[in-house]
Amino acid sequence: EVYLVESGGGLVQAGGSLRLSCAAFGFTFDDYPIGWFRQAPGKEREGVSCFSGSDGRRYYADSVKGRFTISSDNTKNTVYLQMNSLKPEDTAVYYCAPRCDGVPGTPSYYGMDYWGKGTLVTVSS
Repeated sequence: EVYLVESGGGLVQAGGSLRLSCAAFGFTFDDYPIGWFRQAPGKEREGVSCFSGSDGRRYYADSVKGRFTISSDNTKNTVYLQMNSLKPEDTAVYYCAPRCDGVPGTPSYYGMDYWGKGTLVTVSS
């Protein structure tokens, strides 16, 4: 069974940091990439970052480049999103999925349509 569990969200002041985790079950990162996405109230879902275990490449949206870092722990089948220098506009529900379509600049990795329940990040000004 494929499922994902996000955690690590919370309330933080602007300029602060959070680390999100995405624990994946039923597949490995060698077979599918992992994408982080976010959706703010009243806005469309946005691709934030992508990690491809098959080739080790990482991709970031321009809005987070230089501030967010995606990494993985294959022993735990978990992907992390380290978020630094957070801004109020980063406020959103963050989701992970075994797909990267929608993350800018990513090639056409084969993905699956499974989503976690998300974790809420709130950045206060």
